[in-house]
Amino acid sequence: MIFPSLRLSPDAGTPIAARHRRWLDAAGIVDPDLRAAYERCRRLHAGFGRTYYLATLLLPAEKRPYVNSLYGFARYADEIVDNGDPATKEGDLTRWSDQVLVDLASGRSSDPVCRALLHTLEIWDIPIAHIQAFLRSMLMDLTVTEYQTYADLQEYMYGSAAVIGLQMVPILEPLHDEAAHHAATLGEAFQMTNFVRDVAEDLRRGRIYFPMADLDSFGVTRADLMKDAASAPVRSLIQFEIARTRKLYKTAEDGIALLAKSSRPCIRAAFVLYQGILDEVERADYQILDNRVSVRVRRRAGVAATGYLQARWSRIRSS
Repeated sequence: MIFPSLRLSPDAGTPIAARHRRWLDAAGIVDPDLRAAYERCRRLHAGFGRTYYLATLLLPAEKRPYVNSLYGFARYADEIVDNGDPATKEGDLTRWSDQVLVDLASGRSSDPVCRALLHTLEIWDIPIAHIQAFLRSMLMDLTVTEYQTYADLQEYMYGSAAVIGLQMVPILEPLHDEAAHHAATLGEAFQMTNFVRDVAEDLRRGRIYFPMADLDSFGVTRADLMKDAASAPVRSLIQFEIARTRKLYKTAEDGIALLAKSSRPCIRAAFVLYQGILDEVERADYQILDNRVSVRVRRRAGVAATGYLQARWSRIRSS
């Protein structure tokens, strides 16, 4: 089921570039329809996930399409929630989610995004339960506009972020079972980073992800977050949420060494670049209610170059 009203990447009929064909060849994906499905996911990934897409380029070519698939699926659901027609998106997401679950049970799908996902789950033995948890959280976004405590927020983040990390683990080839815990924590850290950066944008959509208990602690109201300038209490609140997020990164970092060497440059790059978003919020003195910060091009290029050299060295040593 495709919803043409969504602002998605170019049509799946667009020719696949030579280098992207090489990724599919390396992964052993030969069926034309399946290749087109993966290419649709790749375009979703490239169009909406600039930081994560850049990090994915540091993985071996044969793994990139599978990561494109996982991200493309998640992004497609996000687009229905965030940019779908307000009058129909609840029904659209419910119908699409229900159809995905039917397709997962049958092992077949006419939806290209879901078709690539099904193939990825099969190749890497990724539990369907992760997809079910993700869809539950996406449906929550249609009705839940705030979370009272951080524990409440964590329940939402399990499905919207932690399971994304868990889905990735088999592709990254863990060396120890503990890698899964760290991957789930890193998923939460990435999402908390997005919550910090996008607080004003989310509020315009009627949602706030900072726990209401935190707002109360700092004497902040929703109205305070809707102003162009961040007051002293708002800045203190954002500072608190950043500190909480950096603790998640600290816990997650130990998991990078528990992955295959060929996977570490990718995750390290994502780890550094996403934390860079928090650095930019601090650099802006927490004045982000009227300005969406991003990691500077020079820093992204430097991280990418370092990761590229590490990835090349890893491949040379393993050859």
